[in-house]
Amino acid sequence: MRIGTRGSRLALWQAQFVGDQLRRVSANVELVEIQTAGDQLSDQPLSQIGGEGLFTKEIQRALLDRRADIAVHSLKDLPTIAVNGLMLAAVPSRGPTGDVFVSRRHARFDELPRGAVVASSSIRRRAQILHRRPDLRLVDIRGNVETRLRKLDEQNFDATILAQAGLERLGLEHAISEILDPTWMLPAVGQGALGLECRSDDFETLILLKQLDHYATRQAVLAERSFLRALGGGCQVPIGACGMVDGQALTLRGAVLPPDGSRRVEGSITGSSNDAEALGQQLAESLLENGARALLG
Repeated sequence: MRIGTRGSRLALWQAQFVGDQLRRVSANVELVEIQTAGDQLSDQPLSQIGGEGLFTKEIQRALLDRRADIAVHSLKDLPTIAVNGLMLAAVPSRGPTGDVFVSRRHARFDELPRGAVVASSSIRRRAQILHRRPDLRLVDIRGNVETRLRKLDEQNFDATILAQAGLERLGLEHAISEILDPTWMLPAVGQGALGLECRSDDFETLILLKQLDHYATRQAVLAERSFLRALGGGCQVPIGACGMVDGQALTLRGAVLPPDGSRRVEGSITGSSNDAEALGQQLAESLLENGARALLG
């Protein structure tokens, strides 16, 4: 089984994690490193590059060209509209979903002084930061996790915001100053989860990957992705969402903001975990009726 992956240290960790699980179910594994557009344009803010699939299209093309059999994606990077001939075959058990505050000078986000400089290129994070603290100054920062931690020191920023899962997977949890409260900093759709994609006619691989699927994680992210799809948003829209499965119940929270964080339309819904995609659609419709449509427009 050839696993297509980006070449960053975090992407390789994720691909190797999946590879180790596949080896336990009797599969020989080889990693195939693929450079994506997002990697090639690492010095530009994502909001300026635009477009979806910046970190996935080249890997999906490798699947279709049969240069790889499996793609391991950070699910938050995978567009919600499927590519013809490919399918999301499995979603393994999820890591931490939230974002964390990283600072060498301050222990907590709310302790930042007025005018403090926070580095982030995520418009979702930027909008939620500004909604809570419009007095802060935001600057763009790109690069892999290690690069952003290095820039935090080299460029004398007060703080940055990163995904908890990424830091923990790389053994960098010591850098975390505070795990942010998800009531105000909702994560990206699919954050902390991996998406395993393969060709839809590759039945042998489909059967193999199904053994790695985790029901509660899959249903939670299906609800989140349905929510995002119904809003018509992608990774370049300030939208946050988080689904949680408890037994047979699924609770989904979501929020939509403008880039300047001046407003916030949010809500939640609870229902059967078997109705994950319907719940995502219903929450999106509720938020659109309550003002999100104007923000997205």
